[in-house]
Amino acid sequence: MLLAAALAVSAQDSASGDHVRVRWLAPDSFAAGETETVGFYFEVDPEWHVYWRNAGDSGAAPRFDIAADEAEVGGIQWPFPTRLPIEHLTNLGYHGNVAYLFDVTPADGADSLSLDVNLEWLVCRINCIPGFGSMNLERHVGPSANWSAGDRSLRDRFARRIPAAAAASPWQVVSLSEAGGDRIRLTLEGTGEAPQVFPLDGELLTAKEPALRSDGGRLHYTFERVPGAPRPEGSGFVVSDGERAWQFDDIPFTAAAVAPEAQATSLWWLLLAAFAGGAILNLMPCVFPVLSIKLFGLISARTGTAGRLREGLVYSAGVLVTFAALGGLLLALRTGGAAVGWGFQLQSAPVVLALVLLFWLMALSFSGVFEFGHRLMNLAGHSRGGSFATGVLAVFVAAPCTGPFMGAALGAAAVLPAVSAMAVFLGLGAGLAAPFLLLCASPALLNRLPAPGPWMEKFRQLLAFPLYATVIWLLWVLGRLLGDSGWLIGTLLLLVVVFALWLGRNFARAGRVAGYLLAIAALVSAFGALRVPQTDRQQMAQGEWRPYDRAAIEQARADGRAVFIDYTAAWCITCQVNKKLVLDTPEAMALFAAHDVFLVRADWTSQDPEITRALAELGRNSVPVYAWYAPGATEPELLPQILQQQMIAALFDGLFSGESTLQLTEDERP
Repeated sequence: MLLAAALAVSAQDSASGDHVRVRWLAPDSFAAGETETVGFYFEVDPEWHVYWRNAGDSGAAPRFDIAADEAEVGGIQWPFPTRLPIEHLTNLGYHGNVAYLFDVTPADGADSLSLDVNLEWLVCRINCIPGFGSMNLERHVGPSANWSAGDRSLRDRFARRIPAAAAASPWQVVSLSEAGGDRIRLTLEGTGEAPQVFPLDGELLTAKEPALRSDGGRLHYTFERVPGAPRPEGSGFVVSDGERAWQFDDIPFTAAAVAPEAQATSLWWLLLAAFAGGAILNLMPCVFPVLSIKLFGLISARTGTAGRLREGLVYSAGVLVTFAALGGLLLALRTGGAAVGWGFQLQSAPVVLALVLLFWLMALSFSGVFEFGHRLMNLAGHSRGGSFATGVLAVFVAAPCTGPFMGAALGAAAVLPAVSAMAVFLGLGAGLAAPFLLLCASPALLNRLPAPGPWMEKFRQLLAFPLYATVIWLLWVLGRLLGDSGWLIGTLLLLVVVFALWLGRNFARAGRVAGYLLAIAALVSAFGALRVPQTDRQQMAQGEWRPYDRAAIEQARADGRAVFIDYTAAWCITCQVNKKLVLDTPEAMALFAAHDVFLVRADWTSQDPEITRALAELGRNSVPVYAWYAPGATEPELLPQILQQQMIAALFDGLFSGESTLQLTEDERP
């Protein structure tokens, strides 16, 4: 209706709407054969604004449909913008009045020209109002162009804000590359104060102020990518010093330029951190039950040093192959655009249920409930194939347990080239396998183990209890993934499996057949019933802790509140220990409440692309991660993965200064 009304109104030399008046910025007459820059002058009420060609996170650029008679017109020339923060969004546009310019060239031999334009615009403060209008310009073509002094001055003022060609810029582009996760990095080289940089492609990059890092004469601008946006062959930017601007079009994506020496040094530090983190995994409660099986096998085995060394090498091969397979799968999924992180296998309910069943059968065998000629023990303890399989199982249950040093290595592996990333994964595997391999290769250490004897039967039964504990933990993880039905499905499956074993032991051949059929039916039914519910984020809040919501976090930071984010998962043992011993204690909660901290618990138990993306922005792809935003801070501080109560208190005393000493800084990362 508005468009129809606009067409019905006779053409005029100005247009107006709520909070906006538009008029021509043009000479009284044009010079024959000479190009003249004219424009549309938008007079905007105070506190209202209109938009640039890339309007940013919301809003819309004005549109101009120009029809010319006896003249040729060029494209719209856009003065460089400013950033306009609106709540948690960022737009690109203009505070106050602005002129959108374009070139007009009278046709040869013309003694007059006519321009007709239909306009559309959006004017906003917090609320936005669309506007429409039509304007007409009739001008004589003579020997010279005649401007009023005021209009020429206005035109020239905004013409100086039109971006010039990139070749004239004091800054030149070094590279445009992906920076890990949903981030794009533009590197400039030049002198003087760091300029403002505005992306031309609003479909690729958000309008948020990029993170800036200076490196000698180079400036690194890291932009946030629009979630799910495909990466084009190149992109463009406008660079401005606040007075002038230059436009860089179609910059091709390249690999970020990193000095080979710096890259090699950073990679060696990452490999060292990966090895240390893998070695510490042997102390994690999720790994101990598996390693205890191998330890029992070493004690009971009667092979010599060479045989034990073979056992250690085969076990190490299982560890390394599985780490390589999981790492390769993670990299392949990320290359395909999937948002996944380390430990993703325990975000799958079928995988968790399969591990529940496996550990349950192992525990029952250790307890002597059923015997297959000790096949399971023999397989896991001292057969070559069993050593390899035990290495596979150790990695599968150890991967979610990211201890100290592992977070930095895994986060870097997500953004490194494939070969370097795979080296980091293999470094983790080497660290996990090293203690057991050292034990197998060292006669002195082996001699310290007790001699075989009757005590071994009791020790075998004792080893069943950490396996039962692992089953309980995995059932809890299944419950977090599936809700109340997770516990029910898992425990019923275990009950039926035990009943099937009882049938097989007590009713000869017919009982064994019935037991096999019952077990198969139970497996099919249990795995077929696995359905991950659609969880309402708002129902995931736990006491004072809020569920992860990027908009709510940005709003809290904009309000000047401190923000503490606990990136956690049910299958992460370290996360649960930190919760019970530090984060959820009355002392910590009292400190948070006294300082009005906005508490966020980002639960990564189920695959959540938003949380995966947030972790990637922090340079991580595993949990736990603890991010602290002090009031007014632009960047977070990351706490160590093993928390202590004094670390929380130090946040408010200004004593905490960052991560552990082996955490790489942004400058050190490849």
